[in-house]
Amino acid sequence: MVLLDVIRDAGIVGCGGAGFPTHIKLSCSVKYLIVNAVECEPLLRTDRFIIKNKTDDIVSGVLEIAKQVGALKKYVAIKRDYIEEISSLEKAIESSGSDIEIFKLDSIYPAGDEQFIVSAVTGKSVPPSGIPLDVDTVVTNAATVFCVAESLKGKPFTHKYLTVTGEVENPVIVYAPIGTSFAECIKAAGKTNIDDYVIIEGGPLMGRQYDKTQAENLFITKTTSGLIVVPKNIPVVNRNQISLKTVLRRAKTACIQCTQCTDLCPRYLLGHPLKPHLIMRKLGYAPDMEDLPLDEDIKQALICCECGVCEVFACPMELQPRQVNIYVKKMLQSKGVRYDKPGNDYFSREELAWRKIPSKRIASRLGLSKYYNYNISELKIVEPEEVSIPLKQHIGIPATSVVERGERVNCGKIIGFIEQGKVGAFVHATINGIVTAVSDVITISREVK
Repeated sequence: MVLLDVIRDAGIVGCGGAGFPTHIKLSCSVKYLIVNAVECEPLLRTDRFIIKNKTDDIVSGVLEIAKQVGALKKYVAIKRDYIEEISSLEKAIESSGSDIEIFKLDSIYPAGDEQFIVSAVTGKSVPPSGIPLDVDTVVTNAATVFCVAESLKGKPFTHKYLTVTGEVENPVIVYAPIGTSFAECIKAAGKTNIDDYVIIEGGPLMGRQYDKTQAENLFITKTTSGLIVVPKNIPVVNRNQISLKTVLRRAKTACIQCTQCTDLCPRYLLGHPLKPHLIMRKLGYAPDMEDLPLDEDIKQALICCECGVCEVFACPMELQPRQVNIYVKKMLQSKGVRYDKPGNDYFSREELAWRKIPSKRIASRLGLSKYYNYNISELKIVEPEEVSIPLKQHIGIPATSVVERGERVNCGKIIGFIEQGKVGAFVHATINGIVTAVSDVITISREVK
């Protein structure tokens, strides 16, 4: 049995980010294997639940992955205040007799960023526009490791654990088939406490926001880590309502060049040359966005990780350097401008040791303090009557449908295929039932007995 083939057949992609196919990511040889169980964004509790309740699977998954990549050092990175989770890990590691190490980080934002973790664990910074592999490291999310362990038992990637929290009656961890509607998952947490709301898919800083009407037609995917129900009139939502035109106008007229956006930028602190205040300055002097000089300062926008520290926490004028960087990044990409990766010898700046932002303060700035300390440990299993499964839930090309309308399928059957050598991931049926629609999304309904 070849692990990479098992992972590919199971359709596993990274659960903690954009969904890079795991069988491709682990096709490497490295010194360091790091499991990311830090859960970067406030309010999410999914990885904590998995670490605490599926600990043996995590340990066995780590050991199998370590064999595959030849890792000499194996770490599980986790926040030091996850006391019960750390205890579960310690017991499972001791029971297995393995040499997995637990690396504890402070509860700061963005501690769960993979480049932040690599620097903390190895002492080396991933180079600008680079990946952990550039410094002999591979990082994989805890939920992804669990999926790998499941695949070794013959179970493809068909279900997700996710956090459902915020303005709901009973914040819970939901276990649901991929393709389950947002509404079904929220229903598992009881009714919503407010009539009109916004749903954040993912974390509050980097997740996508949808209003109540939009959310009615949305479904969880392989990369969905949580659903957060919030009021429409709080900072995390209001910030997203500002038009791009207004964002750019404010940046040109109100930036005081205090450099706080640079001083607290996680990428700058890791040793990267990104300086958001210089991008803001040059925007101020340019008559039009198209007149921005394509110099090195402007090109640094391409290495922004869009974490939001600059606009949520750093800027005293409440400007939005992140949105400016996103705009500049898209403009550069449309012109075919790429950031040329430099050498690998990058190290964090010494200021990183004291420029730390507590996760709780970030949550407060977003208007989310009310939900920060929720103790979410209850599990709700959702069994929907219908699922809608996208053929593209990952980086790469969409899977090709291999089922037809009216066909009966069982949970685990491949319904979306990727040719060998292509970047993508298989897609599987997530319930037993009949295929009722085939397009870029495959809909399956349970048979009425």
